[in-house]
Amino acid sequence: MRLDNSDEDNFAELIYISSDDELDTEKDAIESDDEAEFDSNNAAAGLLDDLETVPPPELSYSVLTESDIRRRIDDDINQLSAVLCLPKSDTTLILRHFDWDASKVEDSWFADESEIRRQVGLPVATQQVTSLRPDHRTLTCSICFESHRLSSFSSAPCGHQFCRWCWRNYIAASVNDGPSSLKLKCPEPSCKVLAGDDLIKKIADEKVRTKYSNFALRSFVENSRRRKWCPAPNCQHAVEFTPSGDLNYDVSCLCSHSFCWNCTEDKHRPVDCETVKNWSLKNASESQNEMWKKVNTKPCPKCGRAIEKNKGCMHMTCAAPCRHHFCWVCLGPLGVSHTSCNGYNDDGSKDGLQSLRAEVKRYQHYYERWAENEKSRQIAVNDLKNVRTNVVSEIAGALGLNVSQLDFLIEAWEQIVECRRVLKWTYAYGYYLPVGEAAKKQFFEYLQGQAETCLERLHDCAEKEMRKFVLEESCMHEYVAFQKKLNELTKLSKTYFENLVRALENRLSEVEAPIEGKRRKMENCDKTSMNKKRQRKVG
Repeated sequence: MRLDNSDEDNFAELIYISSDDELDTEKDAIESDDEAEFDSNNAAAGLLDDLETVPPPELSYSVLTESDIRRRIDDDINQLSAVLCLPKSDTTLILRHFDWDASKVEDSWFADESEIRRQVGLPVATQQVTSLRPDHRTLTCSICFESHRLSSFSSAPCGHQFCRWCWRNYIAASVNDGPSSLKLKCPEPSCKVLAGDDLIKKIADEKVRTKYSNFALRSFVENSRRRKWCPAPNCQHAVEFTPSGDLNYDVSCLCSHSFCWNCTEDKHRPVDCETVKNWSLKNASESQNEMWKKVNTKPCPKCGRAIEKNKGCMHMTCAAPCRHHFCWVCLGPLGVSHTSCNGYNDDGSKDGLQSLRAEVKRYQHYYERWAENEKSRQIAVNDLKNVRTNVVSEIAGALGLNVSQLDFLIEAWEQIVECRRVLKWTYAYGYYLPVGEAAKKQFFEYLQGQAETCLERLHDCAEKEMRKFVLEESCMHEYVAFQKKLNELTKLSKTYFENLVRALENRLSEVEAPIEGKRRKMENCDKTSMNKKRQRKVG
């Protein structure tokens, strides 16, 4: 249960936990605490004890190059082909149908093989396969109506024969239409059997084969729930993610781009993806592109992907791997329970001019600090590059040091860049923190303020005090003092920001825990007091 706390006295009550053994004494201590003066900063600092013992989250992902992806595809096909005792071409079609989920294929296949064959587009056991008579020397193609020798004909597994020239044109036209060619059907209008990779590789020219192969490679990534492409421009790597106990989606690609695997935005830990989405929409609400999206698209109710309606029916189906069916009008799930959604619901909410002005002022407060920290982060990124390429070698040459002895400079600037990123997103977190939760807000601002103050000291030291070693002659005694100071500030800022990140990822639950503990103690005190009264009456 969540309690409302509107002032510092109530916030002080959250932190106070009596250590007396007797319940009556505990109750007296709690009641007297309401009247005592309490330093809220010390109270907030007391909540940090629980944060220190939390281990950092572990990453669980791998970056896949194009060769890695093709090797994974071949391995999955070979393994499943051996299990199902099927040709590799048929196994490939089955895996694509099930979005490359081999375990799901096995369960479904052994439960009802015939049904899976029908769904995928493979010949079923009872299906009659068209075959050529051995005395035929020529055959007429039913597409071009030309007669050709039998050696000029090919067929899908269904056995419908067409000349290779028509097959080649048919395949090329389908591949040029896009990834739908991965489910290329036999040209016979009444046939639902798929052509398969073997036939396409055998008949199509090299350009078409390459394009088809790229579609197949992309389907392995895009139709899977565990794999996504790196969103960096011109990057051809994919990231395979395995969910672990904690929900840390931060990943780093081989191209040096770091992003959130869940939403593919720049990594934003400790803020969740929904907050980043809302904050980005808030910041871009005046842009023409965003206005167009609001007018012409709606988010999928299940995965949130923007969808544009291009057909007349209100029945919408999200793309793979989501494939959620919903109503375009009300965004409700389609099914037996879905009824008409023509009724209008007026919640009667109205915002006054005064509250609107206050909201704008509040937004500006958080946005300005969010934007300034992003600007500082970009500058720090450039400074880090300069330190790596120029400053380290210049200082090493001036003081007669080995370049490796100046690694602490690079570590400090890397820490600054990361801390600026985290601090930037904490302002988005603060904007969406419920106004009524005063205790959480105070604890959040305490942690944020401590971390920001330490970061400013670190940034100032790295930026200004480092400069004199480049521009002026300095002695070794000054360098040693600078190194010690910078190392201490780097470690201190890392500790502060780790505490801040863990607290936000735990949704500031450290504030609620003392409330519940104190609440239970007071309830126990009440029960004990009532029992004593009953005992006195009985006596």
